[in-house]
Amino acid sequence: MSPLDLAGLTLLMERTSGRRTLMVGLVDGPVDMGNAKLNTEAVQEAAVRPSARVSGCSLPRSISCRHGTFVAGILAARRGSRAPAICPECTLLVRAIFAEATQQLPSTTPDELASAIVEVVEAGAKVVNLSCQLLPESRGADSALAGALDFVASRGAICVAAAGNDGFVGGSAMIRHPWVIPVAACDGAGRPAAGTNLGHSIGRRGLLAPGERIHSLGPGNEEIFLDGTSAAAPFVTGTAALLWSEFPEAEASDIWQAITQSGVARRNSVVPPLLDAWRAYQWLNLHFGRAAA
Repeated sequence: MSPLDLAGLTLLMERTSGRRTLMVGLVDGPVDMGNAKLNTEAVQEAAVRPSARVSGCSLPRSISCRHGTFVAGILAARRGSRAPAICPECTLLVRAIFAEATQQLPSTTPDELASAIVEVVEAGAKVVNLSCQLLPESRGADSALAGALDFVASRGAICVAAAGNDGFVGGSAMIRHPWVIPVAACDGAGRPAAGTNLGHSIGRRGLLAPGERIHSLGPGNEEIFLDGTSAAAPFVTGTAALLWSEFPEAEASDIWQAITQSGVARRNSVVPPLLDAWRAYQWLNLHFGRAAA
């Protein structure tokens, strides 16, 4: 089964590619605009100049550039490419937070992440994707991050965050925040992937999404496979963007409930349910009585 079928996205993506008025904040590495399979017309730079074109990667082969471009491809590749290309007609606001010179897995501090979150929401993002991890030595300094996530809630936006790939049961301050949808990775059969973080916050408020051998874009015209929760989170982000594109009258709480609670029994497990985008669409259609024209 394909990742899109597994997540219930195939039927929803047949209805819509998103709306340009719906902005998705990508807080990640820089995005290489040289990949012809990326819908570059929909990609903007969120930092400082919300309407500016994205400057791209200064070191296209850096891990940060590969990571940012990969996640961007899941959301905004052109339909017909081998990348998921979930919501290419939504506006993607890119806010790069990872240094390109790093040879380690991309990570950031709570203060840096908080500033980036506030910037993309102030620029108009309704859904924010966080496929990143916090530096271990800075995990205690989370007041600024909590404030930024409170700001997301106050502005009626949604924040989706990768649960992490440390293979433990628990969660960071980011994952525990009540206005974050944490996303754990699953394999091709919908079972928790090896190495994905799980926990009470993830089980109660989060989702499983495809995170094993996900095919997306890389620098230049490269196509790459990656695993983990960084790959899983944009499946949930893209679902929220498509649903809000179809139901622009919905509030953030409606989109949140449709994605995380529709058809789901009371949660007591550390393992969250699998994302079902089509069921979420049906729930919204039932409650609003119609889909937006």
